[in-house]
Amino acid sequence: MEITESKKDDIVTLALAGRLDASNAGTLEEKILALIAGGARRFVVDAARMDYISSAGLRVLLVAAKRLNANDGKVVIAALKDQVKEVFDIAGFSSIFEVYGTADEAVSSIR
Repeated sequence: MEITESKKDDIVTLALAGRLDASNAGTLEEKILALIAGGARRFVVDAARMDYISSAGLRVLLVAAKRLNANDGKVVIAALKDQVKEVFDIAGFSSIFEVYGTADEAVSSIR
C-alpha cells in the first residue's frame, strides 16, 4: 500500500493506493496517530486508488475516528471503489463514516 499525505489549511488528506490489510495497517495507524498527536484534527481518507480493505484496515479507521471524536476532530472517506464500498456497507462503516464521491467533496464537507 502507498500512502500519500497532503495538507491544505488544517485538513490532512491521506490518499491510499493498493491494498489496506493486516500486513500494512500498522503503518497507516502509526501515521494517523502521529498526525493526531501533532495536532491534526480533520482528515480526509481518499480511497480512489485503494483496491481492497480488510478488517485490520477498517480497525485503523475506527481507532482514528474514536481518537478524533474525543478531540473534536473528524475523519471522512472519499471515492470508495465499488468493492471497497461493499466491505464498508457489510461492516456497517457506511453509517459510521461520512462517505463522499470525491476528495474535493470530502474536503469541502469538513471545512
